[in-house]
Amino acid sequence: MTERPVAVPQSEGPLRVRLASSSPRRRALLTDLGWGLEVLSPDVDESRRPGEGPAELCERLARLKAAACAADDDLPVVAADTVVAIDGLVLGKPADRHGACAMLRRLQGRTHEVMTGLAVSWRGQLLSCVERTSVTFRPLSEEAVCAYAASGEGDDKAGAYAIQGLGALLVSGIRGDYFNVVGLPLCRLGQMMESLGFCLNGMLVGSRSDVCVEKRSPISEGEVEV
Repeated sequence: MTERPVAVPQSEGPLRVRLASSSPRRRALLTDLGWGLEVLSPDVDESRRPGEGPAELCERLARLKAAACAADDDLPVVAADTVVAIDGLVLGKPADRHGACAMLRRLQGRTHEVMTGLAVSWRGQLLSCVERTSVTFRPLSEEAVCAYAASGEGDDKAGAYAIQGLGALLVSGIRGDYFNVVGLPLCRLGQMMESLGFCLNGMLVGSRSDVCVEKRSPISEGEVEV
């Protein structure tokens, strides 16, 4: 017997998820969608394995974070890890301001790639992917590099910059998802939630109570699935 999806309302209130990240930027992006959040900071080893590429690294870490924050309740878990890649190098968060300056010198006047590993866990299922965005920096003087690093904005950011802040003045163009550069590719997240059974319409209504998930119900004989 074939099965078909049927929209079933969740409990009243906004769609709630468990965010496996302490990033204030990711928290703000999901809050802006009207989603309710439970925020956890997973304790995972983020060391890069020998020979591991940037895409493999960020996806593996996202999956580890999602798995570390999964529970027996019905909250979907959203986890992400973002890296900047250029010249075969992975640029994570700078260790100090000198490290930030070194990263910015490498990025200035060139195009790099921002990769976010995204993982969503729900009801025993774990989906993951890597979203990529190309970002081009304008040429920067040494004085501009030092001034931006001294602002402290990039201290806790991969690649030592924040595109949503003062760092916007450094970026001459992007190709791909802007929100991916901020740290959470929202369109891809919505697609993954749909793959797990959540309705796009439910996600779009934000704080209303008709957020729904899709369950499967049998199609009776004589009915046709369209």
